[in-house]
Amino acid sequence: MVWVTTTNRRGALRAGAGLVAGGALAVGCGETGAPAHPAASATRPRAPGRSAATPPPAPPPRAFPRHPVQITHGPRTDAAVALTFHGQGEPALARRLLTEAERQGARITVLAVGSWLDEHPDLARRILDGGHDLGNHTQRHLAINAMSEAGARAEITACADRLRRLTGSIGTWFRPSRAPTASALVTRLAQEAGYPHVLSYDVDSLDYTRPGAPAITRTVLDQVRAGSVVSLHFGYPDTVVALPAVLQELGRRGLRAVTTTELLS
Repeated sequence: MVWVTTTNRRGALRAGAGLVAGGALAVGCGETGAPAHPAASATRPRAPGRSAATPPPAPPPRAFPRHPVQITHGPRTDAAVALTFHGQGEPALARRLLTEAERQGARITVLAVGSWLDEHPDLARRILDGGHDLGNHTQRHLAINAMSEAGARAEITACADRLRRLTGSIGTWFRPSRAPTASALVTRLAQEAGYPHVLSYDVDSLDYTRPGAPAITRTVLDQVRAGSVVSLHFGYPDTVVALPAVLQELGRRGLRAVTTTELLS
């Protein structure tokens, strides 16, 4: 199970997954143990004196005072949902999924594993330039709620350091690894690292169980409603196959797929 910096649809900057083997995710985090807008790279203003080849820093985390520290869903009155993805797995599948989401005018939230970013640093900017949220899903994707305070802190801050180095920001969101919700200790450590909220979810696609694309589609669509935060994963071909049908049905129901930042704003 799973509970993901971007340019918003108003053209202004917003403030703020299982281990890989052979190109596929091996474990899901649930196991214990609006119309399209141009890509961010085309709309972000360049600061005076900044080289055209140097992208601006990504937005930092943002506090939403009307929402709890641990967020499971957005406003039920808004005709939007947030599709959030654990960022890990075969990079070609990640690129395919991002391209399909953008083709249908959707924006998503990616919660990246730090070791994945170490191996594929270009994907951080690819995610941001597509107009998506990018956040922290710990450095090694271990069972963070079971770790010592020092170990859990290191997992959070190491991934934050990777994100800062690659994008100029620690990312807009933090999600605990291998747990749907964060313990009180992990929540405190995330806040100390600079994340006002922990991002959970209210819809679990169960895609990490490899049930097949039709089952993923059915599971999401049976549970999703306005304001939902949906947990999905990079790294599974069936998730990529399921995405078009999910997005098409959301559209038929009048629901837009937006970033988590937009959902809560």
